[in-house]
Amino acid sequence: MFFLYGAGGHAKVVLDILHAQGISVDCVCDDNPELREFCGLPVIRGTEAPAGTAIISVGKNEIRQKIAAFLRERGNVKFATAVHPSAIVSPSARIGAGTVIMPEVVINAGAEIGEHSIVNSGASVDHDCRIGDLVHVAPHATLCGNVSVGSETWIGAGTTIIQGISIGKNAYIGAGSVVVKNLPENILAYGNPCKAQAFYPPPIRREGCQKRKIRTSGSDNSPTEFFQNSVPLKTHSLCVRLIRERSAA
Repeated sequence: MFFLYGAGGHAKVVLDILHAQGISVDCVCDDNPELREFCGLPVIRGTEAPAGTAIISVGKNEIRQKIAAFLRERGNVKFATAVHPSAIVSPSARIGAGTVIMPEVVINAGAEIGEHSIVNSGASVDHDCRIGDLVHVAPHATLCGNVSVGSETWIGAGTTIIQGISIGKNAYIGAGSVVVKNLPENILAYGNPCKAQAFYPPPIRREGCQKRKIRTSGSDNSPTEFFQNSVPLKTHSLCVRLIRERSAA
């Protein structure tokens, strides 16, 4: 039994990739009680997920993480990978279980991609990059050589990350950013050049607490500092929305 978990727009693309690989899908699991059919396939509740092989077809990292933990607990599900035939993947690259590689992606020599990650349409991951579990590299993002991306991080569409950069886990890099300095975990950052805008989940603020400095260093090893004493570093509606979404997940 081969099934997808998640019946949204992202699942449609995953289904197309599997069909292009010649893989048949038997059903789709989803937690929407009103959904009975998806792209001609029967939909069953997630609590009734069958034993077999699965791909979690959900774009949001946090939700993929929860579903993966649920299915692993059951102990009767293996995770497959989906790689579109038009993708160029080096024989020396490693791709973790449950990961989806979409059309026109390039993954070069020595790159490693963790489990349940997404490398979306037209993205490029160059040599010796290290991408953690549950990462989403959005369409047409470019990761130059030796880039490291922590688990559950989102790299926005069209982002460029220069060689040797390290981005911490649970970070959100806004679309079109140009990342030229290392970035810590639990951060929202965007722009050209990419700069920290907010931290999430929001740090707990207590009276009498000292400001805690966060240090980020660029590829030239020259550090810059900014404070984590407040969320956001500057007010922005996007920051507030993303913080609330992450906190509620």
